[in-house]
Formats: sequence, C-alpha cells, structure tokens
Amino acid sequence: MATQKKTLDDVKNKSLLRHKGLINGSWVDSSSSKSTFDVVDPATLDVLATLPEMDKHDTALAVDAAFEAFKTFKKTSARSRARLLRKWSDLCIENADDLALIMTLENGKPLTEAKGEVVYGASFLEWFATQAEMVHGEVVPPANLGQRIVTFKQPIGVAACLAPWNFPIAMITRKCGAALAAGCTTVWKPAGETPLSAIAQAVLAEQAGFPKGTINLITTLTTVAEVGEELCKNPKVHKVSFTGSTRVGKLLMQQCASTLKKLSLELGGNSPFIVFDDAKMDTAIQACIMGKFRNSGQTCVTANRIFVQAGIYDEFAKQLIERIKTLKVGAGTEEGVFVGPLTHERAVEKAMNHVEDAKKHGGQVVYGGKPMKGMGKGYFFEPTVITGMKKEMLTTREETFAPLVGLYKFETEEEVIELANDCDVGLGSFVITENMARSWRVAGALEVGMVGVNLGMLSACESPFGGVKGSGFGREGGTQGIDEYLITKSMLINVAN
Repeated sequence: MATQKKTLDDVKNKSLLRHKGLINGSWVDSSSSKSTFDVVDPATLDVLATLPEMDKHDTALAVDAAFEAFKTFKKTSARSRARLLRKWSDLCIENADDLALIMTLENGKPLTEAKGEVVYGASFLEWFATQAEMVHGEVVPPANLGQRIVTFKQPIGVAACLAPWNFPIAMITRKCGAALAAGCTTVWKPAGETPLSAIAQAVLAEQAGFPKGTINLITTLTTVAEVGEELCKNPKVHKVSFTGSTRVGKLLMQQCASTLKKLSLELGGNSPFIVFDDAKMDTAIQACIMGKFRNSGQTCVTANRIFVQAGIYDEFAKQLIERIKTLKVGAGTEEGVFVGPLTHERAVEKAMNHVEDAKKHGGQVVYGGKPMKGMGKGYFFEPTVITGMKKEMLTTREETFAPLVGLYKFETEEEVIELANDCDVGLGSFVITENMARSWRVAGALEVGMVGVNLGMLSACESPFGGVKGSGFGREGGTQGIDEYLITKSMLINVAN
C-alpha cells in the first residue's frame, strides 16, 4: 500500500504555523504592500503557504522595535537570558517531529536529516545559554601604577540575522542564539524559500518568554534586495550576520560601509575532499557519501572537488558508485529516502551545466548525469559521478550544490595541496588518510577555515564555523560565536594619592 503523502495538516502543534511576519510582538501582514508570495514544496511544487511580501518600510518598523527593546534587554542578566535560551531549546526538542516535517516540506531534505537539524539547531541555543554566563572582562596590568585598568564586554546593539534556505533552523539558532545570549535584540530575515521553519522558531522563542521586540521577523521573496539594503544602511542596526553567496556578501559589505557595521559573513565554499592512497576505503566512501549527498549536495561545505590519489582512484570510483546505487531518491517525507529534491529549478539547471561542461572538457559521466524522470514535477537530479575531472571545468571553480561527484586524480601530496588551494574561497575541507603526520601537514597547508579528517561533516555547536578568502570572515559557534555580538569597553581608574 502506498504511503499517504504528508502535508502541513500533519503538524500537531498548529501554533507553529503562522503565515505572517513578526514585529514588536505582533504577527502582522505588510503595512505598506498587499503583495504576497507562495512557499512551495520542491518535491511536488505544491503550494504550502502564502506569506506577506514585506518591504523596506516593514523592515524599518522591525528595526525600530528591536532598537526600543534593546534599551531594556541589554540590562538583563546573563543568567536570565540563559534560562530563556534553554527553555527555547527544550521547546525545540519537544516539537522536533513537527519542526522536521515543516522543514522537509519547504526545503526537501529527508525527514531523518531534518530531525537531525532540529536537534543540531537546538544545541546552539543550549551552547549559547552556557556562553552567556562565560562573557568575561580582564584586569590589565598598568604601566602607570597610579591607574587601574579593567575591560568588560557589552552587547553591540540591534543584530540583523540573514539566514539561507539550506539549513533554515540551524542558521537561525546559530546566529540568533549568540546574539540574544550577548544581550542583543534581533531582526530575522529568513530565505523566502524556507520561511516557515524560521517562523516556527520565532513562535517557540516567544513561548520561551523572550520579550516583545527582541525577536522580529521579516518575510520576503521578491523584495529581498530592498529589505537587505534597509538592514545594512539603517543606523539603528549595529551588526549584520549573513550566510549566503560571496557575490551577495560583497554587496552587503558595501551597503554596510556607510554606517560601519560589524559584519559576520559565512559565504560560498568549494571544499576539497582529499583521499590519499593510505586511506581506509570504507572510511573514505562513507565520508564522501556524507560530505557530498547530505541535503542533496546543497551545503556550503559540501565535498565539491574530490581529489583521489592515483593508486586507488579506479577502485574508489567503483566502490563509490556501488554505494550510491543503494541510496534512495525521493520526496523527503518518504520512508528511507537519503537524497531529496533540489530546492530550486535553477539548481537543476546549474547541475546540468556542470555535467555538460565536464563532458565538453573530456570528463566521463559514469553514473547518473541528468534530471530524474518519473518523479512528478519536483526538482530531482540523479546522483551523479564524473571521472576524468580537470581544473578547466566549471566544477573546479563553482559550487555545484547538487548530488554530483566529480573525481580528480592526483599523484603527490604537494600537488594536491596546490590544486586544493587554487581557489578564491576557503571554507571547509576534508582529508582522508591513516597517516597522522600527513593529516597535520595537509590540514596546516590548506587555505580554509575548517578541516575534517576521516569524516564527512564539519560542524558542531562547540566548534567555530567560518572561512577565509572569499568565504568571508567572523565565526559562528564555539567560544568565538558570542564575541561577534559584543564590544569590549576599557575603564581606566585613577588610584593615585
């Protein structure tokens, strides 16, 4: 018997399903526009919800609300903020099944993966609850013995948190958890493709007890440019955190220049995944599957350029294909699905461009290589393997953001380090080797912000996340994450007689 398709009607906690923006504690439509946009299930193209297309005027109201709330919220104790964050985290876990279903329907990732993200997202709230009470100043030894010097840290002010569609819960909690822990108030701008997950988080944060105005949420799809510009240029916003493309990150940085905002930018990646001859094959295959096919290849640290040493290149390709053949592709709500749909039609088009470009330059498509047939209207792309990859190909220079594996052959450690670093971005990387000395050498030589050794995932709430070069600056998570939302103030005291 066919499994009945899940919909938003299957969400048990109906309070999570708000279809409005949030400004100063009220769920509202746009104050200046009657335009709306649809949120679509990428597996079926069914409309899930219709939301208000909010604009720069709504954004200014949200900023005003956050600015007023900051006047009192910044005076709250770290312990009281920690309690609110822990309560919010608990509510996420209590509602995990509903939150996972909402995410799967609007994003496409499999339910098991979505539920994992719910738990992962909640971990940031718990982590920053702890970090809230770990914000310390210092006593500075003075050169002038007639003085005493101390420093202390304070919240920076209103924080604008711009989140992507590929991790619609974790990117909200990773940014906003740190901001709220520090004592900042926030304006959220979730991606127009996946706003329902962010809305559900705002509902839970309200239920946890966060005061009105501390969390505001703008819903937008087509007016995103003017909303982003308002957040960047409004002088009442003192901090902007953005996860997205390098192109947009550069634009936001330019827009923030007039008001000299503090920025955190987690931008594009093109992660090298390096498999040395001495690697355990099972470890390499499993890490590659996780690093490439999680979220259908749509992560900023997905294994994009897969370098395999010549001695095991053919065997690695063979075993990888055999493993890929076992992966079930389908709607994320179906039992056993590992690879869901892509979130955009343009993602399918980009994947095909990468396939055709690889073929033009001599690459061999040995598995998959085209949009999937028989899957209805959804944005499905076959898990794909291409051998004979070369540096001239598009995949070498661009994130594919699809379940497409391009295999590059290399001979020496020195050669692969040069190939891996021949890139204008540097977010994540993966090194698969049983040689511990080599793992340290290569990790130190790679021009990236993060290195995974013998695994295919890079993030944990207690580990700082971020990149170098065109992948941006600033860190999220870890002990460094809360510092992005704090200023350091010095106080010099005259103690001379």
